[in-house]
Amino acid sequence: MCVSGRSTIRVAVALLGVKDNNERRVCARMHGYGTYGGIRIVTAVRVRFAPSPTGHLHIGGARTAIYNWLFAQHEGGTFVLRIDDTDPERSTEEHTASILASLRWMGLDWDEGPEVGGAFGPYFQSGRLDSYTKAAEDLLAAGKAYRCYCTAEELERRREAALSEGRPPGYDRRCRRLSDRERAVNQDARRACTIRLAAPLTGETRFTDLVRGDLVFPNSVLDDYVLLRTDGTPTYNLASVVDDAAMRMTHIVRGDDHLSNTPRQIVLFEALGAMVPAFAHMPLTWGTDRKRLSKRHGATSVEAYRKMGYLPEAMLNYLTLLGWSLDDKTTFFTREELVRHFTLGRVSKNPGIFDPDKLEWMNGSYIRELDPADLAGRLVPFLEEAGLIDEDWCRHNRGWLHRLVPLVQERLKTLAEIVDLAGFFFAPTVTIDPEAATKALSIEEVPAILEAACEVVETAEPFETSTIEAGLRDLPPKLGVKPKVVFQAVRVALTGRLVSPPLFETIELLGRERTTTRLKAALEQLRTSR
Repeated sequence: MCVSGRSTIRVAVALLGVKDNNERRVCARMHGYGTYGGIRIVTAVRVRFAPSPTGHLHIGGARTAIYNWLFAQHEGGTFVLRIDDTDPERSTEEHTASILASLRWMGLDWDEGPEVGGAFGPYFQSGRLDSYTKAAEDLLAAGKAYRCYCTAEELERRREAALSEGRPPGYDRRCRRLSDRERAVNQDARRACTIRLAAPLTGETRFTDLVRGDLVFPNSVLDDYVLLRTDGTPTYNLASVVDDAAMRMTHIVRGDDHLSNTPRQIVLFEALGAMVPAFAHMPLTWGTDRKRLSKRHGATSVEAYRKMGYLPEAMLNYLTLLGWSLDDKTTFFTREELVRHFTLGRVSKNPGIFDPDKLEWMNGSYIRELDPADLAGRLVPFLEEAGLIDEDWCRHNRGWLHRLVPLVQERLKTLAEIVDLAGFFFAPTVTIDPEAATKALSIEEVPAILEAACEVVETAEPFETSTIEAGLRDLPPKLGVKPKVVFQAVRVALTGRLVSPPLFETIELLGRERTTTRLKAALEQLRTSR
């Protein structure tokens, strides 16, 4: 429906049930689709995430996807996934598949897009090239764009001359001033050309950013940027605006590195006769050194963190908090809580600082809260990847794995750590760390300790933690050594390391046979070396 003036606010507020006057103004801006001379169409929220498949999903891009998804979910709107693959040299199907997998891993489902479909497809820009050509030709016919015959060499020479003379180095609009006869001559000669937007030369472009507030750009700073290249391929601004208009996006939620594109895109929306969506520009994600997040900060893709053993719910929670907060107290949110509370009005204007240590801490907290059976299932892929178990093992030993989980759950910060922390449980033999051997097995009494421990294990009845513990705790006074010496020697003989899950529970889980075999192997190794 079309409404204007105060009616817009009434319609928006009626949809949201908002009572506060200030909140009314915010909601009126957030829920309108486009404005022309005070006229606003109010409709359901439609947002999109439009990655380029030139690499794996970056942490910063993931946060943008999350904010769009949460906003759509909170408002009962539509989340669209569009793949901006107009760079044929760098875009790959492998990266597209990786992006889709990363989004799904984080629990972000899309209402329209690849593998889902929708009324506004195709959802790959490579399948929409004709629409960009038509849009550029329509702008030419309307006198809102023009052909530019300047070569790359000519443009570079004029740019260098402008810089040397202290003038702005942007395009000087030379071809915009060509006469009809000059244009006809160039066209008849079939000279290669680009198509440029005829940007307004006077006035201002204004919009209300839903994060940054009211912004004004003098049109004098806008350039006549290229819409179509000489080979007929579209530039980012043309393809993005044409698709956003065709797919009826109501809001564009993206990083503030795109802020300079916004006035240029608004001009293009208006030139195409399309409604202008609302814009929300989020601050970028920085590393702990307060510089833009890059490879020098370590892993930066969602895929890398998945392989490192991070939980999707921890990643969703942590990335949401990089620039958004509900209050100063709440740190942990379920997905449902994030949907319920998320609003663009709570997005910070300050950069989000990505701290791997904080993410690891949060991930460990989530792991400790998992149901043991759930955690066991999540650990299986990492154990399989390390070659410690296979499908057949899982079919016959699922119960045993469930018994292992409580021994390691409190110590795990990532799922991948299970291999290092508990790999000795699965190995047929143990390789003893040299440093651990020096500290725990070089003491003179160790052979006697291992012999006595072996006897305890062989005779413990029933074979369970309590009887094993009682038998081993009797050894220090019998052997005249400190408890630490006994327990460390047994631990290293069984696990190969100084630090392991609780010793007595470990012995029960290893079983009588494997425990005695390892104790005897360590004892034999000591005797041989001495």
